[in-house]
Amino acid sequence: MAPLGPFGPSPRLAVGVSGGPHSLALLLLAARWATARGGAATALVADHGLRPGSDAEAAGVAAMLRARGMPVLSLALGLPGGGALHERAREARLAALADAAGRLGAPWLLLGHHRADQAETLLFRLLRGSGEAGLAAMAPARPAGPVLLLRPLLGMPPARLETVVAEAGLVPLRDPSNDAPRFARARLRAALADPDGTGPGMAALAEAAAAFARRRGREEAAVAERLAGCAVFRPEGWVRLDPAALGRDAVARAALSRLLRAVSGARHPPPRAGVAHLLERGGGTLAGALWRGRVLGREPAACAPAVPARAEAVWDGRWRVPPALAAALPPGATIGALGEGRVGEPSGLPALVRRGLPALRVAERLRPWPQPGPEFAPLGGAVA
Repeated sequence: MAPLGPFGPSPRLAVGVSGGPHSLALLLLAARWATARGGAATALVADHGLRPGSDAEAAGVAAMLRARGMPVLSLALGLPGGGALHERAREARLAALADAAGRLGAPWLLLGHHRADQAETLLFRLLRGSGEAGLAAMAPARPAGPVLLLRPLLGMPPARLETVVAEAGLVPLRDPSNDAPRFARARLRAALADPDGTGPGMAALAEAAAAFARRRGREEAAVAERLAGCAVFRPEGWVRLDPAALGRDAVARAALSRLLRAVSGARHPPPRAGVAHLLERGGGTLAGALWRGRVLGREPAACAPAVPARAEAVWDGRWRVPPALAAALPPGATIGALGEGRVGEPSGLPALVRRGLPALRVAERLRPWPQPGPEFAPLGGAVA
């Protein structure tokens, strides 16, 4: 834990626990570590609802942990079926865990990914054609909404974690889908043929991921320094950009990529070739963002359609409707792009920024969106 700190006195941790041996081992180790420092660790047990009996399994895990005196919070995801099930399940589980940890006042969320998981992630991304940043695999620490997500076991072989659980007398769950050949990760796991995670091949893959991570860290530091000197992110979700200070080199391309993703609310970075072309031209549109002169903002024509203005609804991947605002609106209210509307638009903003700002519509009439502030800030991703 020390390399992931500092933590301060009485650390409060949240631990995602599936009931498998690795997350159980993480919980045992994290609880021991936190208790020794006057803090505590709370287990977050999520029922994904993807197979019959998953609710009973989650309830059994929670009961087992409570019987040992451990604090537990149970979560029900209710994830619908469909394509990309594993990926959607991971995303939904992480979002639910991060939200729960934030509500608990636990600023650190721990996950039990280990050395074999890291090796599989490296291979999986390599097969998908990821760049060097993607080959760094899973980061040991990164922001996740209201919390900092930590993976303290990335260098640990899974066999050692199995031993921790066995010595504690706990009986872990075994998810049968982890070995189902219809899933790419399961096929990679079978090809590696190292369930203990102690072989030289697994160690070499983990070290390769660590080397890519160190390189990514150096690149991110350079990008952060460049952004600090060339960009000012405005509270309305746009960027005042100095093209000369941005430059034209590889660092500039990486910085521009992060800015594009931030102002567009996109889940994934834009194509690298497109970023390079946009930088060479010194402006234009890409991935839902528009760069014109010293202004980089959301492309108004790419804004999402209006959505019902319900509590916690997200519009355009950038703006969230706070409960207090939703409660004051009549039924049928929507949130969408201001467009050419002239109601409540902030003065002094570039025209392209105004057209991409959110506005409320009630009975076909425009109402101003609240001025940006702590409660109404856009959701654009981090730029560094």
